[in-house]
Amino acid sequence: MPRVSREQTAHYRRAVLEASARLFRERGFKGVSVADLMGAAGLTHGGFYGHFDSKDALAAEACALAFGEGVDKWKRRVAGKPDAAAQRRALVDGYLTPRSRNDPGSSCPTAALVNDVAREAHDSPVRAAYLAGTQSLLEILLSIQKTGDAALDRSQALADFATMVGAIVIARATAGNPLSDEILAAARDRLDSVPAAASRTKHRTKA
Repeated sequence: MPRVSREQTAHYRRAVLEASARLFRERGFKGVSVADLMGAAGLTHGGFYGHFDSKDALAAEACALAFGEGVDKWKRRVAGKPDAAAQRRALVDGYLTPRSRNDPGSSCPTAALVNDVAREAHDSPVRAAYLAGTQSLLEILLSIQKTGDAALDRSQALADFATMVGAIVIARATAGNPLSDEILAAARDRLDSVPAAASRTKHRTKA
């Protein structure tokens, strides 16, 4: 048989990573087998260990890839917006949608993988990838907080992110019931009603 070129090997590896990033978000780490992952990439089970040392190693790389996709998506959403308020609104409104709820395979990995990663050991590679990816998304949120107070900016970015992720997680768990849509709408309304400027005014009044 002819040898597989380095370019083909890289192509196959990327295909497995992309399929895994999608399937892990859809079904969780335990809900998908190596055979499932390879099949989704159009490859045979037997070729897995030619690309990855273990399923855990693949999970960590797939997690990092999913977050990379998320960061790119967030950067596109804020690009060209006239100010920080419009950027924040674009992130919130683009995140808290029925599509995000219904399609975990292409959505934010912080929400999609939260339960799986919470069960991982604290020193596991996939937990490290999840933490790094979550911090990357938070950095984007932090960059558009303009209260003039670094501590308040960080606190607001964390609160925004927790609200967004929590709403998606609960909306998925209640999908099929009107409550699910209510949760998404309520989270959007709450975040849109607390702009950075209002937070700054409230903070200074208290001081």
